[in-house]
Amino acid sequence: MSRKSWHLPRRTFLQGFGASLALPFLECMGADTKTLARPKRFCGIYFPYGVSLPKKKNEEAKWQWFPNTVGRDFQFNESLKCLESLRKHVSILGGLSHPNGRKIGGHDTADIFLTAAELKGGQLKNSVSLDQLLAAKLGDETRFRSLSLSVDGGVGEATRSSTLSFSRSGQPVPALHNPRLVYNRLFGKEDRTLAAKRQELENSDHMLDLVLEHSKSVRRKLGKQDQEKFDEYLQSVRQIEQRVERSEKWLEIPKPEVDIAGLHLDADDKTPGELIKTMFDLMFLAIQTDSTRFLTYQMGNMNGATSVATKFPSLLGFGKSQHSLAHGWNKPGGAEALGKWDRFRAEQLAYFLQRLQDTPENDGTLLDQTMVLYGSSNSTTHNNTNYPLVLAGGDRLGLNHGGYHRFGSDVPLSNLFVTMMNRLGAPAAKFVDSTGEMTELVS
Repeated sequence: MSRKSWHLPRRTFLQGFGASLALPFLECMGADTKTLARPKRFCGIYFPYGVSLPKKKNEEAKWQWFPNTVGRDFQFNESLKCLESLRKHVSILGGLSHPNGRKIGGHDTADIFLTAAELKGGQLKNSVSLDQLLAAKLGDETRFRSLSLSVDGGVGEATRSSTLSFSRSGQPVPALHNPRLVYNRLFGKEDRTLAAKRQELENSDHMLDLVLEHSKSVRRKLGKQDQEKFDEYLQSVRQIEQRVERSEKWLEIPKPEVDIAGLHLDADDKTPGELIKTMFDLMFLAIQTDSTRFLTYQMGNMNGATSVATKFPSLLGFGKSQHSLAHGWNKPGGAEALGKWDRFRAEQLAYFLQRLQDTPENDGTLLDQTMVLYGSSNSTTHNNTNYPLVLAGGDRLGLNHGGYHRFGSDVPLSNLFVTMMNRLGAPAAKFVDSTGEMTELVS
């Protein structure tokens, strides 16, 4: 189809006096929206320690996280009732888990939430996470291949990871936890001139060339075990090299300008309500501006009483620490106390999903083209089966929502990963221990 004289390409910039400014999305840019490639996105959100699952049919039964009946006529209990307005865009999934996760400790499974790996041996070596696999295959069109966020930040330690994201070699991808740093990464403007930034990248290129050239002679002198460790180091160097190359590609393209009104960029672990909301706002803005299409957010790690997030419930008026709430779920009053904390977390999810649903994109919404997986790798504190999971969005990517699905123990969670990958444009016949697709979830 020929472009009319008044049609503008999506990446059009106003230039003059040595400066350039990205234009907002205009109708004339979308005249051929039906023929444009639509962004396909994935977002993984994790919380630790499982949910409230009261066993007795008493007053606390309303805090049962899972619905009481399967199918499309299910009713949300108190913990997830905030998702009612989004019902036709979400699916509740029960019974799923990673078979490899059933073999390890109850606090060890966050590391494999998106990898399905078997952690064993002295190195406890992981494998590539779903988001990083998607980013490697589909992440070339955005400034950032992926965005990894968490409450604790960094990488943590093996079996107590502070990130959901793992590279192709199984190395943890450091997560950002400070809202202002996240904002600066995505949208911050630099005072340096274009020439200064180009010179810095050229210096980085030169340094990396020297490191990689020297590494060849060093590696030949090492034993087999040291060579394996050295190769992991070189993998990290090559990742830096790739980031430098991407920076060069985007050097002359300005970062998007966004409205920061309402963003609490100085929120920290002393103001958890503002912190969590701001992180979801930043994730929304990253998607809206097409800065990245693959995101993860770990809302707390499994590091017991030392995790930053464990104090959040008490700071927010829920009475106890997250660690205490999770371990007291089956004590008198414990199911309700944990259920209210479950509800708070679900409300943050609903806020994020609603923003995506309320934002038009081409002839649909941002949520239509974004798959969001929310959940935990425990059902209750130390139980590594029956993960509580919400799958949302992706309505125009072939997902069929509006039901509560209960799967048997013979269906691995990796089947969901294959199902999503095949609809996100990264076809896969298998992911670790998968056995097929989940036909129940597709149109």
